[in-house]
Amino acid sequence: MAVESRPLRYFVAVAEQRNFTRAAERLGIAAPAPSRAIRNLEAELGVRLFERSTRVVELTVPGEVLLAQVRPALESLDAATRRTVRASAPDRRLVLAVKADADGGLLEHVLAAVAEEPDAEPVSVRLCGWREHARLLRTGEADAALMFQPYDPGGIDADVVALEPRVAALPAGHPLAGAATVRPSDLGINADEIDDRAERDIGAHGVHDLAQLLALVGLGATATVLPRSVAARYPRRAVAYVPLADCRPAVLVIAWPEHSHSLGVAALVRAAAAAADARGMGASRPSPTPAPPAPAPAVSTRGRGGRAGGWRP
Repeated sequence: MAVESRPLRYFVAVAEQRNFTRAAERLGIAAPAPSRAIRNLEAELGVRLFERSTRVVELTVPGEVLLAQVRPALESLDAATRRTVRASAPDRRLVLAVKADADGGLLEHVLAAVAEEPDAEPVSVRLCGWREHARLLRTGEADAALMFQPYDPGGIDADVVALEPRVAALPAGHPLAGAATVRPSDLGINADEIDDRAERDIGAHGVHDLAQLLALVGLGATATVLPRSVAARYPRRAVAYVPLADCRPAVLVIAWPEHSHSLGVAALVRAAAAAADARGMGASRPSPTPAPPAPAPAVSTRGRGGRAGGWRP
């Protein structure tokens, strides 16, 4: 049984809005269209997707199952369309998603290294926000991303590029500001929150970016944790950066959409590893093992401890 994508898009809109009229407004179509399309979809599938009343629209159990399956399928379809359109552009370029100042200090070196790689393609950098990289990969708006863990791994693969020490950002007048090292427990920081501590602090204090958060640190309002390279980009007289001990390192990865077979992306991944190695930041990794025979090219000839040490079809 094959179902067209349009009624599925109508179904998702109604499921998210819990209202046929609002769903039609979101879709920019006449109000009866979603209701008619979903009745036809229910008849075609032989199941009831919504419980309807005069006041509320609720998903049935089959409706919940369909919603969970359809959302990622439609996202993949949209991503495939975007990638196809971008691939046909006369000035085709790979898009590398990076958050400003959160690239391990490697971005310029990666761009220089990729030019030396066989199969390299021109690269455009797309600056993005916190945790936006994975979404750009899944939606087809980016071909690769340099980003720190954690991230949502759904639909993407990655190689670890670098393991980076962390520092605590403290007010200059803090009793531990002159210490050789501090531990997370010294600052009342839970070790489980280390990976996204800065992002949590930005949200908790109602500020918009790292520069504003560090202004609060300088005023003595908070303390936070950063990868060492990020802290190096933000020198502040009122902020002391102290190495963090007994703390797992920040993990920088290069990621790409799973099942991608792009030789250009493969070259970019190799360039990221080479740039990190040249600067002494390369992650420790096991000796490479041959990938099983496959028609798709390998992204990397060396496993680096990430989800994927090499490209697999």
